[in-house]
Amino acid sequence: MRTQVGIIGAGPAGLLLSHLLHLRGISSVVLEKRSREYVERRVRAGVLEQGTVDTLVEAGVGERMLREGLPHHGIELRYGGAGHRIPFEKLVPGRAITVYGQQEVVKDLIAARLAAGGDVRFEVEDVELHSLESQPYITFGGERLDCDVVAGCDGFHGVSRPAVPEGVLSVFERDYPFAWLGILARVAPSSEELIYARTERGFALHSMRSPAVSRFYLQVPADARLEDWPDERIWQELRTRLETVPGFGLATGEIMERGITPMRGFVAEPMQYGRLYLAGDAAHIVPPTGAKGLNLAVADVRVLTEALAAYFGSGSTELLDGYSDACLKRVWRAQHFSWWMTTLLHTFEEDDPYARKLQLSYLDYVTSSEAAATTLAENYVGLPFEPGR
Repeated sequence: MRTQVGIIGAGPAGLLLSHLLHLRGISSVVLEKRSREYVERRVRAGVLEQGTVDTLVEAGVGERMLREGLPHHGIELRYGGAGHRIPFEKLVPGRAITVYGQQEVVKDLIAARLAAGGDVRFEVEDVELHSLESQPYITFGGERLDCDVVAGCDGFHGVSRPAVPEGVLSVFERDYPFAWLGILARVAPSSEELIYARTERGFALHSMRSPAVSRFYLQVPADARLEDWPDERIWQELRTRLETVPGFGLATGEIMERGITPMRGFVAEPMQYGRLYLAGDAAHIVPPTGAKGLNLAVADVRVLTEALAAYFGSGSTELLDGYSDACLKRVWRAQHFSWWMTTLLHTFEEDDPYARKLQLSYLDYVTSSEAAATTLAENYVGLPFEPGR
């Protein structure tokens, strides 16, 4: 079996890449170890930057997102007994975010690929990458897939990055001394926009997935266990951290899903080796405070699509050779923003009263200075893509 691009992973990065390549007349095969049901139900990110929304619409897979997604034109920073809105419509006119679950993006992309006759294979076992420096091929489940290029879109724990020989990649990482306990609840949102709350007890985030489903996060110790957080304790802690402004009451409901997410920053560079190109979480992880993970994956895929279109169209390798450098500029900007949001809003056990006062002073600056608020807003809604990417 042969194709032009072998894609490992049927998450947003791999599926979107396959679809964008299809629109350019480039063939691909997507290999995914999980079942279709699993990837379509896997709850992950839900905040889409303006550029991500535009990309999905331009690719013809944004109809349901535009119909069911929740556009937001601001976020609230809540601390010190008051809420402070960051108004996107004033600070970055014409740009916003859309709340639309990653699993919904995946459903839309799978439907589009299958409708177009795309080759997407689920529950694929024993995937291995070979001969990446010259004529790459992929073996899986007793089969062989020859291809010109391999795209590693299989996440942090996938097989693509480990296929790069030892010593080739430089790894930069930071682990944070806390985690996020996240829940998905069958309850209408208590706020029309996202609330980022900083309290002495720790951080909390009020988000949503639909008019009837809400998403919440709590800062918890890095070694926290789900069994130590029954429903009653979760709701009590959320009320304590979010009900800090006059007149705000938190609605509660059935908790449908829960999980604990470690907080880390990770970058492997370069994002390419031979004819293997890494995209999304296979190459980088950001703490979720800045809502950048899925959006960075889309940005990578846009760059890779243009590079592959040039390669298969004219034989030029210039854009492919520069793929990693082009992506890493945005990756490190997102790393910095995610680190900044994390340190701005979370409590650290080692912080003394001086450090806590500094944190509050900087929050006051962000919420009182239009220049500082604009910097937050323009990073949150996403940096515009360069022409052609």
